[in-house]
Amino acid sequence: MTRPPSSFRFRRRALLVVAILGAGFASAALWRPADPLASAELARIGRGTVEDTVTALGKLQPRAYVDVGAQVSGQLMKLHVAVGQSVREGEPLAEIDPALQRAKVEAGSAELVRLRAQLAEQRARADFARAQFVRQTELRRVQASRGEAYDQARMETRTAEAQVEAIHAQIRQTESTLRADEAQLGYTRIAAPMSGTLISVDARQGQTINSTYEAPVLMRIADLSAMTVWTQVSEADVTRLREGMPLYFTTLGHPGRRWAGRLRQLLPAPPKPAAAGGASAGGSGGAGGGAASTVVLYTALFEVDNSGGDLRPEMTAQVFFVAAEAKNVLTVPIAALGTKAEKGDTHDVTVVAAGGALDTRRVRTGVRDRFNAEVLGGLAEGDRIVVSWKTDDGRPPRVGFRL
Repeated sequence: MTRPPSSFRFRRRALLVVAILGAGFASAALWRPADPLASAELARIGRGTVEDTVTALGKLQPRAYVDVGAQVSGQLMKLHVAVGQSVREGEPLAEIDPALQRAKVEAGSAELVRLRAQLAEQRARADFARAQFVRQTELRRVQASRGEAYDQARMETRTAEAQVEAIHAQIRQTESTLRADEAQLGYTRIAAPMSGTLISVDARQGQTINSTYEAPVLMRIADLSAMTVWTQVSEADVTRLREGMPLYFTTLGHPGRRWAGRLRQLLPAPPKPAAAGGASAGGSGGAGGGAASTVVLYTALFEVDNSGGDLRPEMTAQVFFVAAEAKNVLTVPIAALGTKAEKGDTHDVTVVAAGGALDTRRVRTGVRDRFNAEVLGGLAEGDRIVVSWKTDDGRPPRVGFRL
């Protein structure tokens, strides 16, 4: 076999060396070291307020209100007020037809007159019987009368006195009945039991009222200058509440506005469940209604001033009970906190040091909410930290070469 000349072999080797060197230079040009900060979401340590809160929903109700009902039956002849009207205590609200009650009072008065006349007659009979008995007693003493006449006179005296006592009892009974009838007559004129605002009127003029078995509610008067918020707190959070703790709430109708208050009372037991198919007491869902709901809710009460009239009954309140608060403190995002130490509330945090190098620090935290935590040590204002990594596995990229 004929071998190629030596010059040809030299050229082939030279071309192979040039190809290898070219591939090396091309790789060096296309691959560069990876920059970890390019895959990091950074945040800067600053100051703010951190609140540890318990969140719950509540309903606004007037602190003081009364349901005005009818204590007598009859036709509602006159309605003096309307919904939204302010009334003063003792002001007339409505009038029920008094004809039946007035007739009872008149009948009772006539019966009382008759009994008093009968009493006067019976007293006269009793006086006569006593006089007869005195004469028969004297005659018997001188033995000028029969024993039968004496016994007859004594019996008639005692009978007359007993009848006087019986009429006295009838008079007292009639007077008691008359007072009740007069009270019933007074109930036909319904007056305001307290000062406030009429928030509902359920009766109509001309309506027939039947109070035989149950006093029907005609209207509700409420003092709207102060409201009570009935808040439903889950059993998971109720152990964190304590009487007197600060709180605030917002309403849908006033976005961005807060009302402040303090927890007045925490009821010891959840509301009783309503009948099957109904809502539980207190307005919010409870443990009632069978197995449809297993959430146990407890009722927390607090008051709020409403002298401005901006709050209304049945408004929904988003309530925040402040368990702990730290103002104007260094804060760190919760997402930046790494592994927690075995003892104490400390975490590892990745900090961007000078020159872009990454450093791990042990940070001590305090009050925290859903997004931020109070920094008690380990970080300074202005420090840059890594919140998260934008890699597929959420970890820092490997240091090396990449295309």
